[in-house]
Amino acid sequence: MPEMRFRVRWPDDSESLCYSPSLIIKEYFNPGDSYPLDDFVRRSREALTIASERVKQKYGFYCTAASAQLEEIERTAERFAGTSAPQVQVIEFIE
Repeated sequence: MPEMRFRVRWPDDSESLCYSPSLIIKEYFNPGDSYPLDDFVRRSREALTIASERVKQKYGFYCTAASAQLEEIERTAERFAGTSAPQVQVIEFIE
């Protein structure tokens, strides 16, 4: 199963290198585009859930790395919940 990483820039200009066990991320984000924080979290949740399901279909178990990545995204996003119009930029895909 092809895995990938994607680098994002948070509203405070910090960056995270995120993991997906599937290329499904490419269907939810475009490198260089910015997304409202809530939309970024929603898209991440949907894409990483699908990615984990694909792992389950192939190997018989969910991908714990995808779940951990989603938890990290949600935890980081909480830091910006009170910010006015926070945006998250997807910088690049790394395959």
